[in-house]
Amino acid sequence: MLLSLRDVTKTYPGATAAVLRGVSLELERGGMLALTGESGSGKSTLLHLIGGLDTADSGVVAIDGTDLTRLDDAGRAGLRRGTVGVIFQQFNLIPSLTVAANIAFQARLAGRHDADRARGLADRLGLADHLHKYPEQLSGGQQQRVAIARTLAPRPDLVLADEPTGNLDEATADTVMTMLHDLVRDAGAGLILVTHSERLAARLPRRLHLHAGRLE
Repeated sequence: MLLSLRDVTKTYPGATAAVLRGVSLELERGGMLALTGESGSGKSTLLHLIGGLDTADSGVVAIDGTDLTRLDDAGRAGLRRGTVGVIFQQFNLIPSLTVAANIAFQARLAGRHDADRARGLADRLGLADHLHKYPEQLSGGQQQRVAIARTLAPRPDLVLADEPTGNLDEATADTVMTMLHDLVRDAGAGLILVTHSERLAARLPRRLHLHAGRLE
């Protein structure tokens, strides 16, 4: 099993109620699921716990047998460099780097830079003619494609996508989602997609709904 969560809870300091209340789920290697729920239901919090960007109050968050709740900050950062890739709604590209350098950035941090793979990702994502440009010279859809390439370049086992098309129009969102789905599938990686879009959620083989801190 690639991912296993057991009875995960999370309450933020000063909050009167828990954001996550005993969440459990499993995802097999290469599995894909959409995570839906109203605003404030805990979707992004759950994704951040899986990605090691935050820590659970209790429970187990295990990726490939490693319990993230037992890792320190450095251990979780190491996991994000190679095993887990995160795509955000905000593209989070480095404005002073070219498209080519942005794509290579995460893989270089992980010690996994492969120039041929980077070029292949750029070709498949329609970025081959934009590698010399800077993020500000690209459209929103193009910037999100750069973010996808950067995330996939180190060959992560699990990709977490938090509203990755939230800033895009519907047609561009569909195009970007198709590219993301196909690239993750071809890499044999797992995918968890957080989305408000019923249309995008329906494109994945499995769907879970988070309500009031619990999965339905």
